Amino acid sequence: SCYFLLALIAITSMTATAGLSTSPSIVLHPSAIGTAGKPWGVDEFNLWRETREKQRCYFTDIVPQIEALREESLFEVIQYGTLPFISKNCEDVADTDTSGSPSFPLFAVRTRDWSDSKPNVFITGGVHGYETSGVEGALLFLRSRAEHYSDHFNILVIPCVSPWGYERIQRWNAKGVDPNRSFNPEGEIVKGRSFNPEAATEESAALISFLKSGIGTRKKNEEGELDWICHLDLHETTDTDETEFRPAKNARDGMAIDSDKGEIPDGFYLVQDETSPMPEWFTAMIESVRKVTHIAPSDADGKLIGEVVSQEGVIEIPNKKSLGLCAGVTNAPYRTTTEVYPDSKKATCTPEQCNQAQVACIEGALDYIIANGMKE
Repeated sequence: SCYFLLALIAITSMTATAGLSTSPSIVLHPSAIGTAGKPWGVDEFNLWRETREKQRCYFTDIVPQIEALREESLFEVIQYGTLPFISKNCEDVADTDTSGSPSFPLFAVRTRDWSDSKPNVFITGGVHGYETSGVEGALLFLRSRAEHYSDHFNILVIPCVSPWGYERIQRWNAKGVDPNRSFNPEGEIVKGRSFNPEAATEESAALISFLKSGIGTRKKNEEGELDWICHLDLHETTDTDETEFRPAKNARDGMAIDSDKGEIPDGFYLVQDETSPMPEWFTAMIESVRKVTHIAPSDADGKLIGEVVSQEGVIEIPNKKSLGLCAGVTNAPYRTTTEVYPDSKKATCTPEQCNQAQVACIEGALDYIIANGMKE
């Protein structure tokens, strides 16, 4: 299959089996790890992690942009957690990794002078660290448009939930778990469903703890949590979802390697929670994004990524909280996951336009709520 061939393309030709150690410099396709049909154990997870090369730097790319916001009187920057590096034996390393770098600090940025008279908006990026415009789009919004919307909303932004995934351009965290399935680890797993919850992660636990106790003495509901009017979780759909990450999941979980690649939507789309349809709100976001980049057309079966299309550029899935998705972590009635397609060959998908598309979606969402939904 094509995945087997990809697995053999490495700096050094090799066969990967449980217990075989390899240099971190080797580029190894995850579908080559372990034994076909058998879920990964400790050795396989270690081998996978050791062969995920660092390709960019959270400390030089992202942290300086966040720190620069401290100089703005509008923002308060909060370190809400620390993500430890993971050693060879999957142990937490709290101080340094092998290169001597400190553990990953996790940052949130909020507008100052929160008021109980204004509704709360939550924006997350980099839950999947490899999805670049989710991170950069969140930061661009903070620099360019947050001040305008702070007149109407209290705004909280977490630009990069998964810095390890950001550095290695990976969907999973360092322990081989999908952070965007880890926000409801006790959720029901439905065989054959595209979306299923996974184990809890340090990334999701830190974010959930911060939302419950780290924001301070703000007005909270009967459950002791803040009420949110809107949560936008910024993501991308990429070609590597099919060439690397789906085969990786199959190998990790001991499933058959499927050589038939799924169809990646060519364009922007949104993910709608079936329990909170809000069709006019979704239309407002799609129309705002359309000014920047193209909207993904449905495939020949009238679907996108195998899911039902509820309206142009919008797929409908089960309740996001039950699936462990980040977009289900709050009680916001207006909630969605954005999906930018950075690998399109069309002229409207430069990296800058992908970042701008994320901002345009936020603008469309908040403009609609200002005009129509402030009493929700």
